[in-house]
Amino acid sequence: MSNLDRESAPKSAATSRSCVLADLAIGAFLFIATAAFVLWQNTHLTVLWDLSYILENATRISLRQIPYRDFPFPYAPLTFLVQAAIIKLFGRVVFHHYLYAAFTAAWASLLTWRILLRLFVDSRLPARFCAFLLAVPLVFLGTSSIFPHPFYDSDCTFFILLCIWLILRLESARFPSFPTFICGLLLAVPTFIKQNTGLAFLLSASACIAYLGVRNRQLRRPSILLLAGAASGFACALALIQSTAGLANYLRWTIHFAASRRLPGLSTMLGIYRDPALLWIWVVSFLGFSLLCLRRTARHLAARWLGVIFLSLPFLWALAALLLNEDASDRVEALLRLWPVLLMASLVFALWRLPHAKEFSQLLPLVLLGIVHGAFLSQQLWGSTYALWPLLMILLATILLALAPADRDSRPFVTPLTAFTTVVSLVLLITGGYYALSHERLEYVDLSGDTLAHSKLPALRGLAMRGDWLPNFKELIAYANREIPSGDAILMLPGEDLFYFTTGRTPQFPVVMLDNTVNPYGATDIFQLASQQNVKWLVVKRKLQLQEEPLAFRSQLLELLLRDFDPVDSLDNYEIYRRKQMSHDVVVQH
Repeated sequence: MSNLDRESAPKSAATSRSCVLADLAIGAFLFIATAAFVLWQNTHLTVLWDLSYILENATRISLRQIPYRDFPFPYAPLTFLVQAAIIKLFGRVVFHHYLYAAFTAAWASLLTWRILLRLFVDSRLPARFCAFLLAVPLVFLGTSSIFPHPFYDSDCTFFILLCIWLILRLESARFPSFPTFICGLLLAVPTFIKQNTGLAFLLSASACIAYLGVRNRQLRRPSILLLAGAASGFACALALIQSTAGLANYLRWTIHFAASRRLPGLSTMLGIYRDPALLWIWVVSFLGFSLLCLRRTARHLAARWLGVIFLSLPFLWALAALLLNEDASDRVEALLRLWPVLLMASLVFALWRLPHAKEFSQLLPLVLLGIVHGAFLSQQLWGSTYALWPLLMILLATILLALAPADRDSRPFVTPLTAFTTVVSLVLLITGGYYALSHERLEYVDLSGDTLAHSKLPALRGLAMRGDWLPNFKELIAYANREIPSGDAILMLPGEDLFYFTTGRTPQFPVVMLDNTVNPYGATDIFQLASQQNVKWLVVKRKLQLQEEPLAFRSQLLELLLRDFDPVDSLDNYEIYRRKQMSHDVVVQH
């Protein structure tokens, strides 16, 4: 060994150790900060309708009721199966499910950071610094930061991130056979967490993998292994569904029925790109990208900095909107309007690089774009992005890499693009914090109230919310335990509360919540089913946390049901009715 080698070896080892320590510190910070924020959100925030739908149906499954076969169910099963497993393993305590949401969100932030680091590692840009800058806003914009309860959107994004990270890791290891096949198996899993998002991921990822296999002979074998694994995983899942719920039942509820209730038209999907308020953002973004991409202008320092300034303007406007707009929704819209421009920019750069793509990482933007637009099939831009911000961070990274590719001398771009990344990070950190803390995404529920109530019920330990919802629900539970036999069938109208999760009773009516998205029955159908299922009690909630009535035919349904039910008690927020042939010995209380 030469003297130079002897001197450089300790320096290299010291540098390696410092990088490992830095990575551990950053990873620990992102994990702990994300988990802590999600848990903190749950200490003062509860969205009854959505939380109830997850946990009430998970309770049914834990009681061995089979979705699709025993009751209508328009969603993919895995999120509900996981929550049912938590109930079986640890009992009915809502805090356990909050821990799960915090844990998966923390892992999602960590995986996003590792994906970003792997993407930046071969670029001229400072890899660790840029990866951290794009990952840190996920403390407020993580998969469960805006909506902090366990949900299929956040679960699906988490598993997609896991699959992407595994593919990139296997790619750097030259795709060892067995792990590559196992990774392929996992590609099918998101489809059974949320069908539209997961299927979009499976199809777009499979298309990109097949494209690489056709274009690059060295990747042909890994591509075959990944695709074979994905096909095997998908086939195994379908076989399992057939043996339990029945494949025809599954397709009926998760595809045909779900599409009939939620699928938007093409014009609605494209509407996010035609918003007149985006016009100036399109213009300045086009100017910014042009200055950075055209060789004639990009070689001038002033042009590079001017391009970065143009690209920063939409982000700075989102920040300024916090001060200039009085309405909270207008402030948040300024942030959400960044999405269409960034999606279009990433598409243009991905197509530009497509003919020369030799690695999965270079096709990753196309996969992410497929996922995002698949997710938009549910609730479009405003409703669907709350769990997709990690994917936008990765798309931002691919745009930066396209502006400073490793295959050319991009050193003159390093400082301007690093400055741009810093601006983006600070803006998203501040505006994302406002977005999460303002609860603007949750405007569909009533979160007002002077006092913060904490549930004293054992099953609801950890649940807190403003208003009288919890004291009123506690009164209902006490009444049910005292007056309603545990084996009697109950119809909850419309079913906003965690009634079955709290009491441990077995639901005996086909649907536990009545709204257009999940309920396939009309007023006459429900009336007839109540008789067929021998429903003995009707519980009607007067005031809902939901801002809009979920049941369009509520008045018509009540008119029908009251032919067979008599009022027996009136609680603070609930009316109790009993089937007439049973009510002769019950005194009406007012």
